[in-house]
Amino acid sequence: MNSKLKFKGKLITHLIYPVVLGLVALGIGVYIYITGESGFGLAVMIGSAIYTLVALVMYFVHKPVTLHELIGFAVDYAQVQKELLNNLAVPYGLIDVEGNLLWTNRELETVLKSEDARGKNICEIFETFTPEDFRLEEDSKDLEIRFMDKDYRVELKKVNVRNVFSSTKVLSIEGDEDYLIAFYLFDETEINWLRKENSDRKLCAGLIYIDNYEEALESVEDVKKSLLTALIERKINQFGVNIDAIVKKLEKDKYFIAFQYKYLEGLQSGKFAILDEVKAVNIGNEMDMTISIGIGYGGDTYAQNCDYSRMAMDMALGRGGDQAVLKDGDRTYYYGGKSKQVEKNTRVKARVKAHALREILANKETVIIMGHQIGDIDSFGASIGIYRAVKALNKKAYIVLNDVTTSLRPMINRFVGNADYEEDLLIKSPAAIELAKKDAAVVVVDVNRPSYTECPELLEISKTVIVLDHHRQTTEIIENAVLSYVEPFASSACEMVAEILQYIQDGIKLKQVEADAMYGGIMIDTNNFTQKTGVRTFEAAAFLRRNGADVTRVRMMFRNDVNEYKARAEAVSRAEIFLDQFAISDCIADGLESPTVVCAQAANEMLNISGINASFVLTDYNDRIYISARSIDKINVQLIMERLGGGGHMNIAGAQLDGYTMEEAKNYLKGTVKAMVEGGDI
Repeated sequence: MNSKLKFKGKLITHLIYPVVLGLVALGIGVYIYITGESGFGLAVMIGSAIYTLVALVMYFVHKPVTLHELIGFAVDYAQVQKELLNNLAVPYGLIDVEGNLLWTNRELETVLKSEDARGKNICEIFETFTPEDFRLEEDSKDLEIRFMDKDYRVELKKVNVRNVFSSTKVLSIEGDEDYLIAFYLFDETEINWLRKENSDRKLCAGLIYIDNYEEALESVEDVKKSLLTALIERKINQFGVNIDAIVKKLEKDKYFIAFQYKYLEGLQSGKFAILDEVKAVNIGNEMDMTISIGIGYGGDTYAQNCDYSRMAMDMALGRGGDQAVLKDGDRTYYYGGKSKQVEKNTRVKARVKAHALREILANKETVIIMGHQIGDIDSFGASIGIYRAVKALNKKAYIVLNDVTTSLRPMINRFVGNADYEEDLLIKSPAAIELAKKDAAVVVVDVNRPSYTECPELLEISKTVIVLDHHRQTTEIIENAVLSYVEPFASSACEMVAEILQYIQDGIKLKQVEADAMYGGIMIDTNNFTQKTGVRTFEAAAFLRRNGADVTRVRMMFRNDVNEYKARAEAVSRAEIFLDQFAISDCIADGLESPTVVCAQAANEMLNISGINASFVLTDYNDRIYISARSIDKINVQLIMERLGGGGHMNIAGAQLDGYTMEEAKNYLKGTVKAMVEGGDI
């Protein structure tokens, strides 16, 4: 074997160097001899020859010994490496691309509690692994697993063996796979425990507001008022005790709460039972007290969590109260919100907002008003009301309206060509964008979701955005509004604008056609004053009547043509009863100019079916599925539509689905409703 081994590289250079040096010296001796110094040259030649001979003898004599020592060193070095790997403190192994365990060190054998794991598939040992985990696209991959009550971070690294196998006659590799996988286990049980402890001990900041404090107290006898407030306060304090929280009363109807994050999961799983517990308090009060909860967590500082809690509370109140809203950075979670909103009898807020609106508009020469896409009479009526307020301040106003639906056209025709109104009263999005670039104010009515507005670009261009809406807020809100007035208990945007008009300027007078438009908005959104009406709704209607609104004239404008009437009847006839209390149907959009309006009308009709608590009608319009949802009082359809990406009110809501067929959309709706019923969310 040794006779076949040869030196190469720097080692052979080092060993042959004395021989080369001797030959050089011999050549120098020959040169000296030839040049005339024969005696000295001969001596050098003889010395060089002897030196070269000795070097050659030493080379051939010591070559086997040197080879033997080098081979021994290599063997010892490999043994040391093997021993180091075997005794490595980190569990380590080698597997192939199929997951078969080829080699393990002692530490991995200890973890596996087996000395004979080689040859087994790693997926049989760690059940969380799948064969796909060993197909490494990159040079390494990290995985998290739990094994024998411990948490491990698994690191998989490619080991290129193509060159090794190609240089040996013992092993070969087949196929395209040219690597094995080094398998490392890092025990992170304690680290994960410390992380969880650190997370669980973080403080969550919260606010608890009593939604209808004054209204509920007015519904109970004077001698029982203090008892009612004491019982509510006891419920809130007991809620704090159960989660080891600090509860601080800020005002008569407002509380601050701070607790550890570890209790939050229990509150979520219990769906904030405190909401129902407070409503259950009854000592003769005609109106149940409800509370709203806003909780903030996940911030970098406690101050940021407090800011999140205030934002969450604003969201809870903007959605009608009686619910808990959790804000974790950019994520928001909702719980509760099943009960009907309580109307506020006081108009203080409307007066304050009206004065603020007047101050803002007074500093602008141009005002652009817009509602939501596929505008309805409530959106247009509210826009007309704001138009009249702007004109009363001697400012220029425009209304953005891209498409006119059949239901809206009779009302629009009364303004187009009317000598009392400018020809450019109604404009489209491109013209509005140009006006907005000239520092115009933008007033958004009947919608608070930017993506649903007639021209979302206006919200980005204008520095002065005002929002007036009566729909419950969702996670998607208009964030740059300088004034936001969102009242979910209001019946319609026209009701809100009618109140604002009474405070924005003394003696403001609506024209008859304007009063008709706003009265029609209230009438349509309340389904002829049968849904979501309160004292303030009729007061707003009375104000419009005093300004010339005519009930008969408005009603005649909203009559349907025969095709829409037939389509609505067909949609009702195809109604499917789901879970004994939901009616689901579809409306064929062919031949209808405004199928979404017919959709909503059919949903209203189906509520007249005995035993039906909520109705849903779907229509396929412009390659998008539109859903109109209606309910009477037991079901909050707004919560259902939110799950589908929509929103609205407790009794009137809707959603839009992209990429669904009609059948898929129905199944998606049914699955959502069923899951919410089983989970107790509705």
